Amino acid sequence: MRAVVLERGELSVVEMPVPRPARGQILVRVLRSGICGSDLHARRFADQSADVAAEVGYADFMRHDHRVVLGHEFVGEVVSYGPGSRGRWPAGSRVVTLPLIRHAGEVHMTGLSPRAPGGYAEYVLVDEDATIPVPPGVPDDLAALTEPLAVAHHAVRRAQVRRRDTALVVGCGPIGLAVILMLKSVGVRRVIASDLAPGRRELARRCGADVVVDPASESPWSHLADGHVTSATDLYGGGIQAMHSLRTVPGIPWARVLAAARRAGLGPSGPAVFECVGVPGVIEDIVTHAPFLSRVVVVGVCMTPDTFRPTMASNKEIELRFSFSYDPAEFHDTLQLIARRRIDPRPLVTDVVALDDVAAAFDRLAHAGTHAKVLIAPGRVARDSSGGRDHARAAGTDGRAP
Repeated sequence: MRAVVLERGELSVVEMPVPRPARGQILVRVLRSGICGSDLHARRFADQSADVAAEVGYADFMRHDHRVVLGHEFVGEVVSYGPGSRGRWPAGSRVVTLPLIRHAGEVHMTGLSPRAPGGYAEYVLVDEDATIPVPPGVPDDLAALTEPLAVAHHAVRRAQVRRRDTALVVGCGPIGLAVILMLKSVGVRRVIASDLAPGRRELARRCGADVVVDPASESPWSHLADGHVTSATDLYGGGIQAMHSLRTVPGIPWARVLAAARRAGLGPSGPAVFECVGVPGVIEDIVTHAPFLSRVVVVGVCMTPDTFRPTMASNKEIELRFSFSYDPAEFHDTLQLIARRRIDPRPLVTDVVALDDVAAAFDRLAHAGTHAKVLIAPGRVARDSSGGRDHARAAGTDGRAP
């Protein structure tokens, strides 16, 4: 089979044997595989990522000198089963999977370890227990987005966001756009999106952002709805005023009333802010400008050391929450949201390329612009040398959503 491998920062297309499924595994023919920001990071920062992974208990994350088939966001067709499998779905069934696979009792990260080759290939092995069938009618392009959308679904849940809250999404790359989709799916009425790239701001509008801001020309914080606390005197003065008002009514247990109001969520609160950039300085900028009591969910992955002022965050009582992955139920629920059209992730897919075009796609994605999610179609023939659209395709439809 043909596959794209990463080794020492270089991407190349190679011939490899078709893998054989072991006990409890399925051989899947890849239909689409997404290029993730984690893949872009792995090309430059594999050793740094591996060091952190080892510290948190996973020793087999890829390193710079490893030869790895990337790809942990994919959809494919069942080909065959290994021994000891239940054979839940017939050959030809479309499936997605959590990007984890067991080998000899050990769990490995598909597409991010030499022990678990990923979906930048014609075929990939998946764990039957981690696999979910794709509902009828879901195009391949959208099914392949289940994994990154699940990351956003988890991030939104981490924010404990309510419909009446204002949400600010800083950075409109693929994950920022996915966060916007998920915020609107749970009914958040006001979503502000901020990005320097005009193309990505347009994608944010298409994903449902209510306000889209170029931070080079205006502050996204100026678009927050009135009512958020922006100074210490307002916060503490508001408490004194509430005590004064309640104490004017004889017999009112003012402390109990204030405590009940707090439990009901009626006191002062800040917006939900999603950091989806992942470069040094962004957390500090958010901590500096966010209103008091904001909930900040860090979704962007910053690969270098960063600093912010804890005393500023403490004075404002800002909550910093970090979000990384998702649980199996969130992954399943995300696929159902796509199938039931509760979200429309079509704007995320900005290109579909062949295996031979992956290296060029990585170069394009290294610079913010019009692209969001680029998918790989292993059965597709490469573009011609003029850079135009594909001059040929394998038999069958390309799965793009109508």
